[in-house]
Amino acid sequence: MSKTKQIPVTRRAVIARINRAIHDDDLVLRTARSARAKLDVGDYFIVNSRLNAIAGKDVDLEAYAREVGALKAYETVGE
Repeated sequence: MSKTKQIPVTRRAVIARINRAIHDDDLVLRTARSARAKLDVGDYFIVNSRLNAIAGKDVDLEAYAREVGALKAYETVGE
């Protein structure tokens, strides 16, 4: 049984890939910058740019990237 090697992709690159994938739906992935914002929405959250409203809280970066097709099966989120 051969083990496939996981290729690391930087968080910045993953965020850019996700934003390109969800742009047509008027969505943007944002990073919480303050401690208060992290308590409210988590480290990563989705904003609907048309409504200027939060569309998703506590986004798991790797899981969401796989969901929207921004991360391949052989890639993983690195530093």
